[in-house]
Amino acid sequence: MRPRPLRWLTTSYHPDPSDRPFLKRLKLQESAGLQVSVAVLSDRESVRFFGVHLARRGVQPVWIEVQNQSDVGHRLDLYSIDPSYYTPLEAASVNHFSVTRRLLSFGLLGWLFLFLLPLLPSKLITARNANRRMSALFKEHAFRGGTIDPGENRCGVVFTSLDEGLKSLVLRFVSDSDVASFNFAIEVPGLVLRPMEDVEELGQTREVDLKGLMRWGIDQPRCTKDRNGKREGDPLNLIVVGNRDLVQQCFGSRWDDAEAINWATSLKTAKAFLLDSAYRYSPVSPLFVDGRIQDLALQRARASINERVHLRLWRTSLKLEGHTVWIGQVSRDIGVRFTLKTWNLTTHRIDPDVDESRDYVVDSLADSERISKLALVPGCGPADAENPRRNLTGDPYFTDGRRALFLLCPTGGDAELLRCETVLGNSGDTKGKSPPKA
Repeated sequence: MRPRPLRWLTTSYHPDPSDRPFLKRLKLQESAGLQVSVAVLSDRESVRFFGVHLARRGVQPVWIEVQNQSDVGHRLDLYSIDPSYYTPLEAASVNHFSVTRRLLSFGLLGWLFLFLLPLLPSKLITARNANRRMSALFKEHAFRGGTIDPGENRCGVVFTSLDEGLKSLVLRFVSDSDVASFNFAIEVPGLVLRPMEDVEELGQTREVDLKGLMRWGIDQPRCTKDRNGKREGDPLNLIVVGNRDLVQQCFGSRWDDAEAINWATSLKTAKAFLLDSAYRYSPVSPLFVDGRIQDLALQRARASINERVHLRLWRTSLKLEGHTVWIGQVSRDIGVRFTLKTWNLTTHRIDPDVDESRDYVVDSLADSERISKLALVPGCGPADAENPRRNLTGDPYFTDGRRALFLLCPTGGDAELLRCETVLGNSGDTKGKSPPKA
């Protein structure tokens, strides 16, 4: 640490690119003779490595290692990782030290720093030197473009747009004759997420076939409950099949994690509410199925915290072809209102057409070719707009009463539409809206 008077005279820049704890979190995939490992640097790790707060400028470094064990050369398509990626010098430039910018940020209070004007030449000179070192460092450790020859190993950083919680990445490698794609869902340290319960607490795992899963889905409770299990909440309108990594991978590119509720996240929520601003990772209120709080909470937020689609998933003890079965609930927040049923006297107002939210989830996943099979099964029971049901906070909703049951897949292909009555061999429940597109 430099003495304080010297720090006043100079611009300090002390990166440590040898500090690489993120390498312990590398995720590896292999295909087409390529071994690809990926890790995402947290904000704190980025500060240590590059010496500046990249996250404050919306930049997030992704470390990539590639071993080409194939017989042909491959080129990494950076656009596939992030269409808004930064070049090394661009990422360095937006993080450069700027004495003028700092003074202007104080606005009318800038006159308080007039007594420091004699120090300005020294600050400008050292800032210029620090910026040169920064640009050289960013360039040195960036993932080098061009063809990765057979037998070559290459590693480095790609500078992407900032994501917290879960970062979904697609790495596409192009050769003269083929394209190899790798899909990663990487957890980024920093967000306060609720830990998932142990599998043992769900009871003995039971394997079912598709017909058995449909019958199980028909027999499940129609709605979530409150903590005491006495009052009904929002309808359970989803059944999702896919292991946790696959769920996070499929939803990760378009959905954000919801942070756990604590004092810090409550303050963030209050600030966003008062300023009517965005909070991508805003917590969702707890709902319960069989006495258990949701295992995963995801959302797609707009510019205001009061407008978002939020989704909750509960893991079950069922398996279909070795994949975890989840039951879930999705609805769309369209505003805020006062209520005496919550501690803060406010609640989000949901769109009463909850089937639209259900269809939105299906359509968004089908659009990215993440669904292999899709069916609508009888579930929460119908309720029309003239005689709606109400959730825990009193919001009305109407529905055709069916649940979307779908099997997730890593990528590629159209969803196979299944009719419930065909699979079960009876009349089933065919009333209501047409199936979502696939």
